[in-house]
Amino acid sequence: MSKFGVLVMGPAGAGKSTFCTALIQHLQNNKRPCYYVNLDPAAEDFAFEPDIDIKDLISLEDVMEEMSLGPNGGLIYCFEFLLENLDFLTEPLAEVTEDYLIIFDMPGQIELYTHVPILPELVKHLMRGSLNINMCAAYLLESTFIIDRPKFFAGTLSAMSAMLMLEMPHVNILSKMDLIKGQVAKRDLKRFLNADAELLEDDPAHKVVGEGEQANAGGNPASTKNLMGGTSFNRLNKAVAQLIDDFSMVSFLKLDAQDEDSVGAVLSYIDDAIQFHEAQEPKEPRDDIDTDIMESAMDR
Repeated sequence: MSKFGVLVMGPAGAGKSTFCTALIQHLQNNKRPCYYVNLDPAAEDFAFEPDIDIKDLISLEDVMEEMSLGPNGGLIYCFEFLLENLDFLTEPLAEVTEDYLIIFDMPGQIELYTHVPILPELVKHLMRGSLNINMCAAYLLESTFIIDRPKFFAGTLSAMSAMLMLEMPHVNILSKMDLIKGQVAKRDLKRFLNADAELLEDDPAHKVVGEGEQANAGGNPASTKNLMGGTSFNRLNKAVAQLIDDFSMVSFLKLDAQDEDSVGAVLSYIDDAIQFHEAQEPKEPRDDIDTDIMESAMDR
């Protein structure tokens, strides 16, 4: 029988751990079992104690101290060490049944998802090895990115890069929706959810500054403000947005982790991606329930 899991990932600050906490709480409220795996070797505080914690194998702090590595190099070393000691994951996960949703809480360094082949190798082992886990990735992007449209498309590009790198079902999520309440019109929000490239065309916050305007204003063409509003920057953003549009792979769900209905809606998409409900065997009704129903009917 298959097992079922979700990789919760995205850039630092996107609220991954908050989402994991909300998801676990939602599953518990609905009497559904879950198994929590922390794969962030720098994480310290947990609302729910992980069933597997990578820090019991290796921690980022120890690696940085002993190997004289920075945070990114140390993180890559931790995952290379994990790949060399996969029994740390496979042995306990082998005991998990198909009723559980396995939640993998990932680090916030996007290099793992977009630049190096370490995570794809781990995913391949989990999905196609003896564990046979039906998995999807939940990629979180902070919703405040949509206030700065070029920043939003840069974040969307990282999500698409992760999709191409990992070659697994993806659910892309705009998190912390409560932070932008009332700041974005509903019509525009729908366009962000589908990553509409035309959003850059009517962006009032990034009016292109021409050379004549820079000279008349006495500005420095190399200043950050002029560079971020210049023609070259605008062309680059349009090229990125067009690339995303050409692939037509990325769309987003809205998430407010404080709203249980919002968490439940995202979970339903995750379940569809991993085909959780299709794999569940029908439950036989309990005899005592049938007896109670018959007695109730006879009383009427």
